[in-house]
Amino acid sequence: MHKHNSIVMRAPKMSIFETAANLELWPTILPHYRYIRFLERSPDRNVVVMAARRSGIPISWTSEQIIDRSKLEIHFRHLKSWTKGMRVVWTFSNTPDGVLVEISHDLRFRIHALAPIADLVIGVFFIHNIANKTLHCMKAYVETKASRMAA
Repeated sequence: MHKHNSIVMRAPKMSIFETAANLELWPTILPHYRYIRFLERSPDRNVVVMAARRSGIPISWTSEQIIDRSKLEIHFRHLKSWTKGMRVVWTFSNTPDGVLVEISHDLRFRIHALAPIADLVIGVFFIHNIANKTLHCMKAYVETKASRMAA
């Protein structure tokens, strides 16, 4: 399964990167996130339990987050739940219109016979939808913050 979401944000690249890396901030700026609980915490690596809602349906998963400041990338690896083994990468690229923020989700579903169903339920219904909401809410937050700083 491979899912890809992207959006252009008009704010400083480092501000966008640091906002995306700051999981403590997510439940405050992303209304579909219920909570993020830290199991391990350091400047460049965290293990967290993340919980969100998709159309009122509560979901949660455990993930390792790696913050690569040298490449300006954020990596997640799902450690438990139906998405165990999923790799997620956030990238940030300058474009003439702003910063292109992309999220890629890759998962080789463990039960191969159920992979097509998993792609529809996990990939399309949950992941693609939640990642889209995450990008749109984060865009609103960083662009509002950037316009306030410019004023």
